[in-house]
Amino acid sequence: MKTKLRMVYWKGDKFWVEKLLERPDIMTQGETLEELEENMRDAYMLMTMEDVLDQT
Repeated sequence: MKTKLRMVYWKGDKFWVEKLLERPDIMTQGETLEELEENMRDAYMLMTMEDVLDQT
């Protein structure tokens, strides 16, 4: 199942930074937009799996 989420990202001094609008506690950074996108997928998966484990 694919989930579509809205994100906002911007270029900082050294890195691209991104956060999810639906989950502003999930933020990440990357040197390129491609790395940023990959890091966000990883961060989202880690945070959502943590939420599931906390509920058990």
